[in-house]
Amino acid sequence: MLELFQYDFFVHALVAALLASISCGIIGTYIVSRRLVFIGGGITHASFGGIGLAYFLGLNPLLGAAVFAIFSAFGINYFTVKGNIRQDSSIAIWWSLGMALGIIFIALTPGYAPNLMSFLFGSILTVSTNDLIFMAGITLLVVILFTRFFSLIQSISFDEEFARARNLPVGFFNYLLMALSALVIVASIRISGVILVLSLLTLPQATANLFTKKFKTIMFASILIGFVGMVAGLFLSYYTNLPSGATIILLLTVFFGLGKLISIVKFS
Repeated sequence: MLELFQYDFFVHALVAALLASISCGIIGTYIVSRRLVFIGGGITHASFGGIGLAYFLGLNPLLGAAVFAIFSAFGINYFTVKGNIRQDSSIAIWWSLGMALGIIFIALTPGYAPNLMSFLFGSILTVSTNDLIFMAGITLLVVILFTRFFSLIQSISFDEEFARARNLPVGFFNYLLMALSALVIVASIRISGVILVLSLLTLPQATANLFTKKFKTIMFASILIGFVGMVAGLFLSYYTNLPSGATIILLLTVFFGLGKLISIVKFS
């Protein structure tokens, strides 16, 4: 097992797992507590349009995904708040639009169509140095923001109307946190892909929530659960030659199932 650490790709994968567990653990706790899980799904799938556009223009696919993810995050929020459109309908519009544009741009790309399996289903073993730099920057931004404004974010998460009554900048932070969520999603695409990335933002949090209701405790527990699941999934996928993204999500689902059984026995 120790011989794996001599390979750069494996070390990159471990660093990516640590960074993703921190960023997804923190921002995922906010998403779950605000019940914004399906908004996250909409942003995730809308980002595929950016991946397709970036391939068409010959740019970095993650750059295109980031632009589309942020734009769709703002669009979903704007359509819901200002456009008098139901939130689920707004999510469906941006979700469908992003996927459709991604497929169209890829079809229009000259030459051989690129293999997008790593973007759709993830491959943590293909994480590059540039990917790590991007992930590290997003993770640092998440940590700084939540450390500096933790009380405000917690207030908005649990009682938005009370936060507005206290004249807190709820609207600004809603857009800021949506943009940050979009960037975390894009940063995690390399690990689990567009199809599965939402699981990194929900499964560790759902598992932690089985045993505690405290916002901060769920956050730290989610980071730990996510990191253990990613590292275990990384080793399992390497030795079984299974897709890494799907293996990680499968293990996190198993963790949730075991946690549910333990909570039933403990609290029965």
